[in-house]
Amino acid sequence: SVSRGLGDVYKRQVIMREDYEITIIGRQTIDAQTDEIQVDTLGDYTERGGAKYISYTEYADEAPYNGQLKVLKIENEDTVTMLTPGTPTRLVLEKGKRHKCLYDTGAGVLSLGVYTQTLKHDLSAAGGELCIRYTLDIDTQLSSSNEICVRLRKRDLFNK
Repeated sequence: SVSRGLGDVYKRQVIMREDYEITIIGRQTIDAQTDEIQVDTLGDYTERGGAKYISYTEYADEAPYNGQLKVLKIENEDTVTMLTPGTPTRLVLEKGKRHKCLYDTGAGVLSLGVYTQTLKHDLSAAGGELCIRYTLDIDTQLSSSNEICVRLRKRDLFNK
């Protein structure tokens, strides 16, 4: 039997179905100032090997035709890994724990501390929501408090 690594999962995700409407709301607080962004996109949801995967393409305002694949791997009730295949970005969010993670800014790679305060989800093939509250630190100095909520809704492809 051949073991399939995460690389195989990413290769399969590159040809992504867009069967889900995905809304991502991100809030970041730095020095008592909060900014919020919302992204509406299409993507995929799959369950494999006990894990759940949400994948979508993110487009930057400055490069609207050059998308970057993003993958959220929900490993259990307490752990989500945010990945950008093809880059070193890998944020591990585990409820009640701090992890050192790499984040590719486009201008270079940062080593960040990520502490996950809360992590809740009710995801299934029908859709659902994933919400995470976490802090980021650089050299153990608090950089920001963050919240991300990802809402997933199965598309009705037959009633357009």
